Amino acid sequence: MTSLDMRRRWLALYVLCLGDLMIVLDGTIVNVALPSIRDDLGFSQTSLAWVVNAYLLTFGGFLLLGGRLGDLFGHRRMFLSGTGPFTAASLACGIASSPAFLIAARAVPGLGGAVVSAVALSLLMMLFTEPADRAKAMGVFGFVLSGGGVVGVLAGGILTDLLSWHWIFLVNLPIGIAVFLLTLRLLPADGE
Repeated sequence: MTSLDMRRRWLALYVLCLGDLMIVLDGTIVNVALPSIRDDLGFSQTSLAWVVNAYLLTFGGFLLLGGRLGDLFGHRRMFLSGTGPFTAASLACGIASSPAFLIAARAVPGLGGAVVSAVALSLLMMLFTEPADRAKAMGVFGFVLSGGGVVGVLAGGILTDLLSWHWIFLVNLPIGIAVFLLTLRLLPADGE
């Protein structure tokens, strides 16, 4: 393996980390903004929980299916198929103007996030076949995901205080677009 191939593999790992970081952030960043969302859109206290539940139910419900779809249709293809709708739905959440619209829009990132999360680890395993490199890659991947929850809480507070709750969703747009484009460039096509 040439050093260029190894460099490309590590860059691809960083793209996978960024994609999964976006998913982890989305799961935690919302919690800090819930009071602002409730006040702005007029949620009742009980219906406010559905902003989180709509995401978590679709995420948990489609995680295994996302992995199986990756096996059937290709992991890179499914990574892209999860990233695209996740990013578009984040825009829909960011411009939501009613409780019903926000809850419905929150279900779609859960589905996209499940697919991205399910196939990212498979892609990592395919990129790094040597045990030592794989162990390093898994360490980086785990570190990024474990830190994502903390970053989500901090980012949620900063974005909500400085801008508005809409930005906790809109922040996914540049990240999602970058992940999508870099995946096309750096990750090998399915079958390569």
